[in-house]
Amino acid sequence: MFRGATSLSLDDKGRFAVPTKYRHTLLSEQDGTVICTVALNEPCLWLYPLSEWLLIEAKLAKLSSMNPRARRMQRLLLGHATEYQLDRNGRILLAPSLRAHVGLGKKLMLVGLLNKFEIWDEETWLAQMQQDVELERSGEFDADPDIDAISL
Repeated sequence: MFRGATSLSLDDKGRFAVPTKYRHTLLSEQDGTVICTVALNEPCLWLYPLSEWLLIEAKLAKLSSMNPRARRMQRLLLGHATEYQLDRNGRILLAPSLRAHVGLGKKLMLVGLLNKFEIWDEETWLAQMQQDVELERSGEFDADPDIDAISL
């Protein structure tokens, strides 16, 4: 289970080091194999341990390729899916196409979301967090009974 937001640096080669608190979990599953793809609705990347990604692939395989929305989801998620292996220092080298797709700069945020991580450009992340806080404070959002039922 992944949680928390961590500020990281991207080196000149496009690598970042996974924080040590997550390395053991990732290395113990499929020897550190992870899948990175684009997020569907936000300017970030999704990073899945291989075991979690296989569940996503199984769901995508069940979608009809005759449905235009399903085909778009398959094209975006599967078409950008890139397999990586953590190196001996716990680093991942992100493909230039993935970095460019979301405008990653030198500073990024790795955000744990239970079964996956989001990878954000740090400035974009901070702006998104500000927007999210303002939206929640304003109360101007669509009601969702599943979310409203959660007592925090």
